[in-house]
Amino acid sequence: MRYQELTIEGRNAVLEAFRAGKTIDKLFVQKGCQDGPINSIIREAKKQDTIVNYVTKERLEQMSETKKHQGVIASMAAYDYAEVEDILKLAEEKGEPPFIFLLDNIEDPHNLGAIIRTANLVGAHGVIIPKRRAVGLTAIVARTSAGALHYTPVAKVTNLGTTIEELKEKGLWFVCADMSGTTMYDLNLKGPIGLVIGSEGEGVSRLVKEKCDYIASIPMKGDIDSLNASVAAGVLAYEIVRQRIN
Repeated sequence: MRYQELTIEGRNAVLEAFRAGKTIDKLFVQKGCQDGPINSIIREAKKQDTIVNYVTKERLEQMSETKKHQGVIASMAAYDYAEVEDILKLAEEKGEPPFIFLLDNIEDPHNLGAIIRTANLVGAHGVIIPKRRAVGLTAIVARTSAGALHYTPVAKVTNLGTTIEELKEKGLWFVCADMSGTTMYDLNLKGPIGLVIGSEGEGVSRLVKEKCDYIASIPMKGDIDSLNASVAAGVLAYEIVRQRIN
């Protein structure tokens, strides 16, 4: 695993990183740059299914440390990603029904790091995040996880809904957090389970929510009506732990 977040700047450096098989989270390309070298980099990015963001020159200047970006910057993950199969294998090796966190639209690195930390503490076998509209395994995520990234595999997938369908075929069922759902204490949360958590603002997207078997709400007695995403994940996760123990 890598411990240091890294950005790569310059056309040759970025192209060689792709060709060397480096795990690149996102590629930032200056709008309007469509010459041969840039097009070669974009082709390599698409081969690896890397997210390509077209941004202004001013945005690249803000991101650049060298000020010699040549219209392209690549952002590498601070840690390597696992595969979904690695998560299932870990559950099998432990002789436990799979317990997986799936995160939808989590863009705050502190939230992601805290959720990975919680996932480790409750005994979850891994975390799955989408490639788009989500933060990757940045250095901030690694620090916030307080070491949990050493032990808890994180997989990145192209489509969360499709991944849920594939995992259902392997015997998992899914519960997502949403205020409109059934109180979590009234749900049977035992067995091979995927816990789906959305962002604090938008929650779980409609398409992902429709894939879930149950919608769980957390009882709240205060004057405000929402919890931080990482706190909500912790509350629901420990209810799952309570039921699995009992």
